[in-house]
Amino acid sequence: MASDITTKRLTLRGFTLDDADDVTRLVSDYEVAKTTLAVPHPYPADGAAGWIAGHPAEEERNHTTFAITLTATGELIGAITLIEKRIHLRAEIGYWIGYQHWGNGYATEATKAIIDWGFSERGLNRIFAHHFAENPASGRVMQKSGMQYEGTIRDCVQKDGRFIDTPMYSILRREWKTFQ
Repeated sequence: MASDITTKRLTLRGFTLDDADDVTRLVSDYEVAKTTLAVPHPYPADGAAGWIAGHPAEEERNHTTFAITLTATGELIGAITLIEKRIHLRAEIGYWIGYQHWGNGYATEATKAIIDWGFSERGLNRIFAHHFAENPASGRVMQKSGMQYEGTIRDCVQKDGRFIDTPMYSILRREWKTFQ
């Protein structure tokens, strides 16, 4: 697992099985599940433990997932993942934040930290993310993190039996250097 990343208010660290109950509580909220592709609703009782146990195998494929915690209290509030395609020196960011913590800038703070880590520690050239069109707040996180809108991929993903458009954003290494 990568080293912890600390920001002004957050610590991004590896998940442990001790986090499973908190993950289940946070992602069981429909408000969180409806904004993420990989989180089903209702969330299975044993889903978090299996997800966390799978992280080492994912890391072998250059998928690094961090728990987003409040530095002051250690409280788990979300997750953020960087999924790398090393051959192209690019990566995709995915994240979720517990509903009760929305609107505090935590997603933006964590996203900026992962972008910095991806460029400075992982040597990436391009980092991108996309979001459900009906979740414009996630697009604002991407914009505040220095990403530029590239376009909308129509009917890009399917969730709950319906197709969803996904606006895409990215930042390049050369842009990151001037954004800092």
